[in-house]
Amino acid sequence: MWLALASTPHAHDIPADITVQAFIKPDGTSLKLLVCVPLKAMRDVNFPLRGPGFLELSKADQFLADAASLWIAGNVEIYEDDNRLGTPRLLAERVALPSDRSLESYDTAIQHVWGPRLPDDTEIAWDQAVMDVLFEYPIATDASRFSIRPAFARLGLRVVTVVRFLPPGGAVRAFEFTGDPGLVNLDPRWHQAALRFVRLGFVHILSGADHLLFLLCLIIPLRRIKPLIVVVTAFTAAHSLTLIAAASNLGPDGLWFPPLIETLIAASIVSMALENIAVSASSPEPSRSRLGHARWAMAFGFGLVHGFGFSFALRESLQFAGSHLLTSLLSFNLGVELGQLAVLVVMVPVLQLLFRFVVSERIGTIILSALIAHSAWHWTGERWERLRQFAWPSPDAVFLVSVVRGLIVIVVACAIAWLVFGALTRRPGRAPVVDERRERGA
Repeated sequence: MWLALASTPHAHDIPADITVQAFIKPDGTSLKLLVCVPLKAMRDVNFPLRGPGFLELSKADQFLADAASLWIAGNVEIYEDDNRLGTPRLLAERVALPSDRSLESYDTAIQHVWGPRLPDDTEIAWDQAVMDVLFEYPIATDASRFSIRPAFARLGLRVVTVVRFLPPGGAVRAFEFTGDPGLVNLDPRWHQAALRFVRLGFVHILSGADHLLFLLCLIIPLRRIKPLIVVVTAFTAAHSLTLIAAASNLGPDGLWFPPLIETLIAASIVSMALENIAVSASSPEPSRSRLGHARWAMAFGFGLVHGFGFSFALRESLQFAGSHLLTSLLSFNLGVELGQLAVLVVMVPVLQLLFRFVVSERIGTIILSALIAHSAWHWTGERWERLRQFAWPSPDAVFLVSVVRGLIVIVVACAIAWLVFGALTRRPGRAPVVDERRERGA
């Protein structure tokens, strides 16, 4: 049995990295789908070979058509509005060299797929060749809203799909995603983009350990509604400002900037945790109201840093915003806010029960903050070592202008926040609070 199994021909190995490129162009009552995929991804098709693994081009047409139907048309769903299009018609297929550059634009790609084929005596290894395939779908009108659900992840261990959509009379929209992204709206309506980014922001805040620990540091000593609303709103407003600024390309674009922001985020967690420890150690019963009035400023300042961290996670997803960039950014912030509220709904009652039945508030605050500071300190060290591997930018005129522009934005944002939150937290008709120790001394 072992010898029999060993002698049985096996299917081709699963390739490690595959890149699929596609053009989608609606025109009148038809939609063209042009796909370029490496031939080695067609694992269940035994292409005719000659010599030491060269593709037999004169006998490959039927095999190419079968591969196009099985591995490409069978793994793509295209929708017109909410209606899935039927089985496409195969217009053309051909083998191309890996050095071919016709995919730089749709026009050159169409000319190439309809152009003369490679000579039959071309010596090209089958696992180095690529296949260009052109499909046609019947549609009602090219003014419809189109979406695509590509399922090319089974073509390899890691599959990157690049889709370029050419709407009639509009600019080319490019998409790039890894694996199976689900349904992608090529020209999304505002509510479709908003829903996608609300979901993205909600998932991101719940999956980010550093953001969750920072939020926990904020709320450990503050568990009343009004101080929590002020502090969390300050944090949300701050990261919204820097997120929009980063999406508008107002932030630095150097390779050193993301590691710097990640290091500052970890350092902000250490700072907040140490402040919790210091306040709890200096006063057995710290005033939550006074702490909340002072903490919103720190939440706003550190929120500016966390906003750039959110922008790094959002950068690859902005391609799905279509023409609704601002709507998508605000929706992402709304998702983050909803995620923070969900965390608060869970954390605040848990902390109340913990400090009531397990440990005193003072000791519990110190222990939790110490554990958070310990983890964040290690993150800070690791991220600092990563940051040191990058060269700092030279202080030329362009860099100084970007720094000044960023500082102006930060100063204006801080001034507005100080006025707004100062007005919200000020109690009219109330005498200034006298320090308790001075009052006792008097």
